[in-house]
Amino acid sequence: MTLLALPSPRLSKAHIAKSAALIVPALALTLAAGTAYAGTDATFTTALTKFTGFLQGSGGKIITVLSLAAGLISLASGRFTLGQIAVPVGVGVGVGTGVPIVTSVITAVI
Repeated sequence: MTLLALPSPRLSKAHIAKSAALIVPALALTLAAGTAYAGTDATFTTALTKFTGFLQGSGGKIITVLSLAAGLISLASGRFTLGQIAVPVGVGVGVGTGVPIVTSVITAVI
């Protein structure tokens, strides 16, 4: 049996200097970082309220009806796949209950 001898890795001064040039500033920034508080900013509250209202109101109903119509049209084409029924149902459930779930998860995480 033959043994394969691999050369031992040697660190050159240039390699050590390059590593130190990356590590030292990163370490300094990490130690100097202050505490960040998420959820205290209200910049996008108006947009979130409008978008949530749109999806839970008439916009969500329109999206669901369009998805259902697309599923019915594809069923009329003669080929049947489970996606033609599952996608409109999934869209309806997602629009109806997805927004409150996502909003509560984001609120809980933040």
